[in-house]
Amino acid sequence: MNPALAAGLQIAAVVIVLAAAYVPLGDYMARVFTNPRDALARAELVGSAAQQAHGSTTTTTTTSAPQPQNRSATASADWRVESLLYRLCRIDPRSEQTWVGYALSVLGFSAAGVLFLYVLQRVQGVLPLNNSLPGVSPSVAFNTAVSFVTNTNWQSYSPETTMSNLTQPLGLAVQNFVSAAVGLAVAVAVIRGFVRVRSGGELGNFWVDLTRGVLRILLPLSFVVALILLTQGVVMSFHSSFASTGLDGSSITNALAPVASQEAIKELGTNGGGILAANSAHPFENPTPLSNIVEIIALLLVPVALTRTFGTLVGERKQGLSILAVMTLLWGALLAVTLAAESTTRGVAAQAAGAMMEGKEQRFGIPGSALFAVSTTGTSTGAVNSAHDSMSALGGGAITLNMLLGEVAPGGVGTGLYGMLVLAVIAVFVGGLLVGRTPEYLGKKLGKREITMAALSVLVMPALVLIGTGISVILGSTSGALGNSGDPGTPGSIHGFTEVLYAFASAANNNGSAFGGLTVTSDWFQTSLGIAMLFGRFLPIVFVLALAGSLVTKRRSPAGPGTLPTTGALFVGLLTGTIVLVAALTFFPALALGPFAEALQ
Repeated sequence: MNPALAAGLQIAAVVIVLAAAYVPLGDYMARVFTNPRDALARAELVGSAAQQAHGSTTTTTTTSAPQPQNRSATASADWRVESLLYRLCRIDPRSEQTWVGYALSVLGFSAAGVLFLYVLQRVQGVLPLNNSLPGVSPSVAFNTAVSFVTNTNWQSYSPETTMSNLTQPLGLAVQNFVSAAVGLAVAVAVIRGFVRVRSGGELGNFWVDLTRGVLRILLPLSFVVALILLTQGVVMSFHSSFASTGLDGSSITNALAPVASQEAIKELGTNGGGILAANSAHPFENPTPLSNIVEIIALLLVPVALTRTFGTLVGERKQGLSILAVMTLLWGALLAVTLAAESTTRGVAAQAAGAMMEGKEQRFGIPGSALFAVSTTGTSTGAVNSAHDSMSALGGGAITLNMLLGEVAPGGVGTGLYGMLVLAVIAVFVGGLLVGRTPEYLGKKLGKREITMAALSVLVMPALVLIGTGISVILGSTSGALGNSGDPGTPGSIHGFTEVLYAFASAANNNGSAFGGLTVTSDWFQTSLGIAMLFGRFLPIVFVLALAGSLVTKRRSPAGPGTLPTTGALFVGLLTGTIVLVAALTFFPALALGPFAEALQ
């Protein structure tokens, strides 16, 4: 099949399925996370918008919008299993938390997850289903525990020879669910900050949001995706391995694991940690072109639908569509660059083969590999179906830039949405400077505190990436990774710099994918990348919750003639330009030293 036609058909399949699921899934998630207070606030917002549409200049009161008749009409009642969990954990689902309480709950829950997962890895050798594997070493156990709790799923080990069939589902797969649900919960709390008016500062209940995210959204979707993957040949077994005979007559031991269940949440939760070393390039994880498309759809599904959830919760669907338009523009542009770069034969080997197929699976080809690479680096997933290190310099640079934009195209589960909302606050602030008016977003005026929190959230990732990369490239212990042998200034050392830059971009953005040419098993990389994951995950969460906590106490201001509209082409262009400009000014020197320099050679 013609490569252009193949690419077009695959992209069309992904877009059509996402478009079909956008409204029902987005509205369903809005219902899941709605409580009576949110329903009242949304009714006020809708009433205010209606008044403005009819030319009214009066301020909105609680009587200007229809009132909910009962709890079931406006909010999602607790399921029995949820009520049981609340009783067992002594949680009052009717109580709510300020941003400080919400943030402390996120940090405490995540700290407990790191400790549990670390201990589980260390003692796995004496537990059942251990596959005759010993406990994991302290440095790898620390790095892995941090990685999976932060939704990064960076793997500095070979799963088949390191993690047992108990550690995989009980430790890693559980974190795949709850770390994604944490992102969902934080995104919903931030939305409440914009929706609620003059409340006591409460943003909801983290434990309720976490429980609903896992039980009502991630578990059902994972079950459906796992069933589809099983029909395509993805394995699901608690046996450790089976023997087969190779083409040369030698005996081969093939690792087995409960793959299908973990593969589903790996993609849906934008996690990315493969249960087998080759990740989604392994035929047991991703055996067919159809399973490849299903996995791409799975990793994009929730982040894309969350823009509809946002529009529904704030009472104005166009707000969500504007955010989605920005995400689509960035995703489409980087996909076009990557496809073009990978479709052009460069180098003796590629020209002899007639295609840039080094490091790519024949069953996926260049279109399926490029589509997967752009989607996974744009969603903080980290799953790979090809070797990113084998991509062309321009193609590798494009997917690196995709992470350096902040992974908001469309971003991870929850993280992409609240990251985009922070950037929207920055864009509105810039727009306010241009017209000389106090910036406001969704009727909330943005003051010094809000802009400070937004700016701090945006600055965390660049600081971690640039400081971590700078220290690594000057340390003697990492010189072997720089250039894969070769003096400074040679093509090898340029590519080595790109590998280090990619590693810290992946860790700080909680992505988890890697350029495979970099060895990261040293104590320095295990520790520094672990710290980058922790800070890259939790510092922005604290800052965005502080932003939401400040917004939730504010009154809503009616739109005036000088108010910057936050829907339509003008705002889409302003927000897109802000994202690109911030990344360009921050990372252009680093990119010029790495992928850009390599591409120009």
